This record gives sequence, C-alpha cells and structure tokens, in this order.
Amino acid sequence: MTTALAPTGLTAGTWVIDPVHSTVGFTVRHLMVSKVRGTFEKFSGQITVADDGTPTVRAEIAVDSVNTKNEQRDGHIKSADFFEVDKYPTATFTSTSVRPKGDGLLVEGDFTLHGITQTIELALEVNGVNPGMGNGPVAGFEASTVINRKDFGISIDIPLEGGGAVVGDKITINLEIEAGLQS
Repeated sequence: MTTALAPTGLTAGTWVIDPVHSTVGFTVRHLMVSKVRGTFEKFSGQITVADDGTPTVRAEIAVDSVNTKNEQRDGHIKSADFFEVDKYPTATFTSTSVRPKGDGLLVEGDFTLHGITQTIELALEVNGVNPGMGNGPVAGFEASTVINRKDFGISIDIPLEGGGAVVGDKITINLEIEAGLQS
C-alpha cells in the first residue's frame, strides 16, 4: 500500500471529508435519451492513513438527502420504488484495498445501498495536497464508478411504449472530495 500512496503526498493520520467543499453526485439514463443528474446533500467520511501508508476509506451517505432539482422526482426516489429511505436511510462504503492503476488509484470496497452490500471499484485520482488556509493540510480527490441499481434490489421497471425504460439500470457515481488532515 505504501507504494500506492507514495506519490500522493498524503501523510499518516485521519483525513476528514469536508462536505462544504465536496460533492457526491450521480447520473442515470432517463427515457433512454438523456441523463438525470443528482446529488446527495448530506454525507460524511474519512480516509485514515496508517504509519505504513496503508489507507482505509469509510463514508456514509444520507440517501434521504437526494436532490435532483425536482421535488416530485426526489419524493419518488425516496419511496419504496427506489431507495425506501424509511427502511434504509443510509448508504455506506468501506474500502478493502487501494492499489495503483494507470496514473491513479483503484479503491475497492464494500458498498451498501438499500440493505444490500456489493463489492465495487472506484477509479480514484488524487488532485494533490495543499498546506491549507491555517487549519492544516487539505487533499483533493475525484472518483467514479458505475453500478447497476438492480444489484442493490432497486428493480422497478417502468417500460416505454417503444421499448426501453423510463429509468436506466446503470448509475454513474461521481465524487469530488476535499478532506482535511485532523490534528
């Protein structure tokens, strides 16, 4: 693991996600021709880097904080047809490995959504480390992955008259993260 993090500038310690300067977003195909974009407004997480350079990532997303800029759609996404937020209020991610891949890193881990846990891989780019503005170092990251909603028990299908479905199966998750090193 040390070699995976060596070029990143991340030092040992706990790097806490700053939700004010971070975004957890997604896109999904709509009506087979366009994409709907959304974000989750409430999330938290941390990257813990051990003295030997081994990182562990943990994150939690409040799925009821979904925002697609359409109140009616957000209400439907929160319902039992999709997230079922009353029963499954959070999604979680815990990394199991981090390794180099090309110019970036590949973070593998357990992602739990809608009460179902699957292994996913996040393609991660470390944007760098900055001394910060008086509160200690900050690091920036971008990551993405594609999941199939049906793998997480979200299996609603609303067919279109000419074929296809209103909502696609594949969801692209995009993360833009800033994290600060805790003193």
